[in-house]
Amino acid sequence: MGNDTVRTPPADGAAERRSEQRGWYFYDWACSVYSTSVLTVFLGPYLTSVAKSAADADGYVHPLGIPVRAGSFFAYSVSLSVIVAVLVMPLVGAAADRTGRKKPLLAAAAYTGAAATAAMFFLDGDRYLLGGALLIVANAAQSVAMMLYNSFLPQIAPPEERDAVSSRGWAFGYAAGSLVLVANLVLYTGHDGFGLSESTAVRICLASAGLWWGAFALIPLRRLRDRRTAGREGTIPGFRQLAATVRDMRRHPLTLAFLLAYLVYNDGIQTVISQASVYGSEELGLEQSTLIGAVLLVQVLAVAGALAMGRLARVYGAKRTILGSLVAWTVTLAAGYFLPAGAPMWFFVLAAGIGLVLGGSQALSRSLFSHLIPPGREAEYFSAYEMSDRGMSWLGPLLFGVTYQLTGSYRDAIISLVVFFVLGFALLARVPVRRAIGEAGNPVPDRI
Repeated sequence: MGNDTVRTPPADGAAERRSEQRGWYFYDWACSVYSTSVLTVFLGPYLTSVAKSAADADGYVHPLGIPVRAGSFFAYSVSLSVIVAVLVMPLVGAAADRTGRKKPLLAAAAYTGAAATAAMFFLDGDRYLLGGALLIVANAAQSVAMMLYNSFLPQIAPPEERDAVSSRGWAFGYAAGSLVLVANLVLYTGHDGFGLSESTAVRICLASAGLWWGAFALIPLRRLRDRRTAGREGTIPGFRQLAATVRDMRRHPLTLAFLLAYLVYNDGIQTVISQASVYGSEELGLEQSTLIGAVLLVQVLAVAGALAMGRLARVYGAKRTILGSLVAWTVTLAAGYFLPAGAPMWFFVLAAGIGLVLGGSQALSRSLFSHLIPPGREAEYFSAYEMSDRGMSWLGPLLFGVTYQLTGSYRDAIISLVVFFVLGFALLARVPVRRAIGEAGNPVPDRI
């Protein structure tokens, strides 16, 4: 594969660059509602209840004739969605870099995900297979869209701005999640007053996330601009592109080392996000309104946490700040194992701890990786990053689901995730990021 494409510099003029950055923030505003309202709050407990209504006397459903404990169906569906995304992302990423036309691909992925999410309104009765199918489509589309969205970061922000720009993007997303969760909480807790059943209220909350996603995606699609790229000899269409991308990445072993560390610790983060509501409802016996309130607290504190950790990175560097967040994740998750059932206050304390480190650890990981990408391969390399962000995160839900299937205990399932943070810390600590940036062919910032 050739490497004769040079990274396009940021948009000419500070005003134009700021305009693109503000448009870029709004994709986080658009799509984070899916991650919050759908994946984190409503769909896990609701799809689990739908699967249980379709289960046999032993508590199993049988998709494609395979016996699956109803309580594990959601986790397995998340894993399958990520495997689908792994197969698609390298192909889309290579096409984006080859043609320079990221916006049409971003639009296709975003509106596929938004449509599948809106269609969750029809998930009622015992339609657990429909729920699983829509989850797979929406989650895979979200992964592809986020890969394309992230690949704009090196093009719209010079190196010294990326930590701040990435952190603001995450803050926008958590602010949107907070706003919509307030509306969800009003609708869900007052569903009788609106003349709605509990199931209908949940389905409206799910579908509204898809409508929000589609509506606000228009803003970044109007403000971001495609960059023309020079042709790359040897760029391969089809599934061979995945192997070609991996071969090219082997030329940058330190970038791969960072990706391995990120794969591990972010696997734990993504699994906590997707399974926390199931843990709260099934193991701790908490009401849906309590779970919504806890996730709302996470969203509000994540806005402040993302911005605060962005400032810490300017003083201590992104790597040290991320390592500190992994220590906090480990302590918080271990504390979650001992939470007493039926005690909402302690669940809120746990949510506060998660919120303070969630946004910052993700935002700084994204900006740090943007420095490690060889020029001209933003989308292609961010497809590998997205595999770590969402793609390879099938391991965590799979471990969570298998642990529950074997033990019948969600406490055992949640504590099993500690290994991802401990191992991720050890792997990241070994990566010499300054040398990795230089070997990727990029200027090394003063503080990293």
